[in-house]
Amino acid sequence: MRLFTRSLEGDATAAEVLRTLRERASRRGLACPAALTGEWFGGEAVLVPSVHVEAHQADTALRRVDDQPTVLPDPDAPPEAVGGGWIGYLGYGLADPAARERLPRQRLPPAAWGWADHVLRRDTTGRWWFEALAHREPRELVAELGELVKHAGATPAGHIPACEEVHRPDPALHRKAVRRCVEEIAAGEIFQANVCSRFTLPFTGDPLELFTAGSARFHPARAAYVAGDWGAVASLSPELFLARHDRVVRSSPIKGTTPRRGPEDEHNADVLRGSTKDIAENVMIVDMARNDLGRVATTGTVTTPELLRVQPHPGVWHLVSEVRAELPRGLPDGELLRAAFPPASVTGAPKERALEIIAELEDQPREVYCGSVGMSSPVAGTELNVAIRTLEYAAGEVAFGVGGGITADSDPEAEWRECLTKAAPLLSLLGRDG
Repeated sequence: MRLFTRSLEGDATAAEVLRTLRERASRRGLACPAALTGEWFGGEAVLVPSVHVEAHQADTALRRVDDQPTVLPDPDAPPEAVGGGWIGYLGYGLADPAARERLPRQRLPPAAWGWADHVLRRDTTGRWWFEALAHREPRELVAELGELVKHAGATPAGHIPACEEVHRPDPALHRKAVRRCVEEIAAGEIFQANVCSRFTLPFTGDPLELFTAGSARFHPARAAYVAGDWGAVASLSPELFLARHDRVVRSSPIKGTTPRRGPEDEHNADVLRGSTKDIAENVMIVDMARNDLGRVATTGTVTTPELLRVQPHPGVWHLVSEVRAELPRGLPDGELLRAAFPPASVTGAPKERALEIIAELEDQPREVYCGSVGMSSPVAGTELNVAIRTLEYAAGEVAFGVGGGITADSDPEAEWRECLTKAAPLLSLLGRDG
């Protein structure tokens, strides 16, 4: 199998090309397109024109990313070429399979993956590329998709119908869970845990339009869209879980949040920089990410090149750090994921006990939320987000989770307000007030 790359004409946005790909798939009876937009694989977008994203159970979900073909390089390919690979998600429930029996019936499969043998990639200069993993150059496909990209700017945006009702989580139950978590911390069971609640809304529109509209409005760094017969996942995440390129792996945990009143709001950024609670929350998660990667990394290679950087995001300020490590040669991605999944920032410390307490505190399954969405390419490596700010569509409903890290000095009312702050942008996208 070889890597083929060809530069394409056209300056359409990723959203315009993605909408055109949806129309092409519908017209020709093909599987839905998939997308990664923001900051993926050194570019701005990786779009899969059509891909069968199929459900996987826990016993096959992590093995799938290791099922990669050998690919001969294209000497003329740009260094950021992706070519293709596995695209899909790992649901949070993989960390606790027993939860699928204990909690109410889950609507989405534990994981879903699909193999893409060709992609459209937009680099940081705005140039589009056709890339494929094949035994011979697919010239007809290059020509067809080249014309599609060239004329995609004429595709109009779709309409998102406003949701008429919102099934909100019970704030009293969330506060109770926070108090119980603080008690577990005081008892020495854990140092921190993430406590979450879920919003559910009826939805009659196209989930791909939610993704394109949300991406345009919020500009998330790690946005991802996958769909199948099981439903759809539109992840508007700002957070990187893992990026592995050859032997180097990095993670950028986000922990610590305060409201952002507008583009010029620096007061709350300064408040976040001085928040003892938020700093402690972030540092503990960084330590856990270091421990997770240290389980499989080459001894002495785990570092923290960035700690406690304040970043602006839609409606909030966040504290962001970065952890890097070098992996032994030949270590499969499945082993890396077994060591690090689910992401440290959405679990707690120590992770194993935090997962047990989370399972006791939450009465709804997290589904894809707090899991991961992304792509694993035999050419470009593996990049996965943390599935926060993530809309899950199934059976005529959209659901999403919100939550926060609980530490010893967490206030239940403040934690609930943080949930509302995080939910507000997504509710606004769905036509509802926060």
